[in-house]
Formats: sequence, structure tokens, C-alpha cells
Amino acid sequence: MREIHFELLPPPNSLKNELECFRISSYAGQEEIEIRICPSGSPGIVFQSYNGKPVIKSITTPSGKHVHLPTLFLYGQVTELSIMHFQAPFTTIQVIFKPHGLRTLFGIDSSTLTNQSKGPQGFGAEELTIQLLAASTDQERVGLIGNFLIAKNREVGTEDVLIEKALAFINHDIAAITLENVRQEVHLSERQFERRFKQVVGITPQFYIRVRRINEAMQLIDSGQYERLVDVAYSLNFHDQSHFIRDIKEFFGITPKDILQKADDFRHDQLGSYMYM
Repeated sequence: MREIHFELLPPPNSLKNELECFRISSYAGQEEIEIRICPSGSPGIVFQSYNGKPVIKSITTPSGKHVHLPTLFLYGQVTELSIMHFQAPFTTIQVIFKPHGLRTLFGIDSSTLTNQSKGPQGFGAEELTIQLLAASTDQERVGLIGNFLIAKNREVGTEDVLIEKALAFINHDIAAITLENVRQEVHLSERQFERRFKQVVGITPQFYIRVRRINEAMQLIDSGQYERLVDVAYSLNFHDQSHFIRDIKEFFGITPKDILQKADDFRHDQLGSYMYM
């Protein structure tokens, strides 16, 4: 596999509740590449430039969507496998939000940005774009983006404590969690919970649990802890192996057996984010 170097950097202390990390991805090759990005349950920001020009030529999805993106963009939840077409060489800086980060930092209904993105003018980042293009190092760019988000957090800071509590509860035991467990934990009716969760996270709680569970399955496959795929499925309380295979194929575009055979083509980081070429 053509090598992409990943570097994860922690967020500023004042943004630890809203951000997972900054991820710098670098590719020194000369051939253009396609990278398949799988749903992870997190929105974020991407700065992508080489010599002042965007390096992501386009993004396509199984539904036929074909998107061209600016140098800096804010994106919401992704619900299907996306294929990103990159020019070479490239470096990108990605800010990976926590699932509620989009709502908290920008005060928007996150569901309006699901499978969508906004350029700099859409989230008040025109000046930030100029600064990023003028910066001489990636570390300087990370600092600029961090300062921008700190200012946004001070300006907006729209928290939904109950939904953040629900997210923590879901992620604590993704294998056994049920929606009824979560609703009981936060003391909300089914209708209230689903409405607020979708506003904050951008997708329904049912879909979020599916995405997180299938990403956990991928980590278990990677770990070699289980010899059989059926054991991975049962450890995460999938109804049956066929349900498990169907979900893997939907989100990753490939069967679990193929994943085992093509393990060297997959890359993931400490966040459990998956991509392959």
C-alpha cells in the first residue's frame, strides 16, 4: 500500500469536551490516489492544500453524489462510504470533533449538515483560510484552527448536557447498549430523545449506535482476539452473522472475509477511524 503518514495531536485543554484530536495526514507519492472513508460517528473540519490549491479533487458516494470542496471546509456526519480522490503529493489537517462538537461549537442543528459541508464563508472562517494559506508549518496551522475554535466556543458554547450524557453512556458499553437503556438514563421520552439527539449529533441514536458498533467490530477483527467472524458478531450482540456481514458491507463496501484477506490495505488510528485504498 502506498504509505500515508498520520500524526495525531491532542486538542487544547479548553476544547477537550468538544474535540477528539487534530489529525495531520501526509502523502509523499507522485501518483493520484483514492481513499475510501468509512462512517465514524464524528463531524469535523478539513484544511487541504498543496501550493495553495485544494488536493481533494472530489468526493463520490454510492448514491452518486459528486462533490468538489474548497481549501477549508466544515463537514457533518457521514452516513455512507465516501471515496475521496486526491492529487499527489498532499498534506491535510483534519479536526475531528466529538459527536456533539458541531452543535456545541457552532450552535447549529447538526442534522442540517449531515452528508453536507460548508466552505469558509458558511462558518465565518474566511480570515482563517487566509491565515492558514500564509502559515509556514502545519503546527502553526493547527494553532490557528485551535484559536479559531476556542473563540467560537466562547461565542456560542451551546451544550446539551443530557445528550452528551447519553453519548458517554452509549460509548461506555457499545456491545450491550439499547435505546431503552439510554432513554432511562437521561429521563427523556422517546420522541424528545430522538429529536434532541438528531439536533445535537446529526443522526438518529439508532444509526449512531450502528456506526459505533460496526467500528468496534472492525477493531476486534484487527486485534485478532477472535478467530471466527461469528464470534465478533456475537460479542457485540448482532442479531446474527448475516446482519453483521450486511452492516460491514454497507459501511465499508467490502465483506468481513475480504477485510481479513486484504488487511494490509486498511489503515486505522487510535480513534478507530478506518480508511482504505
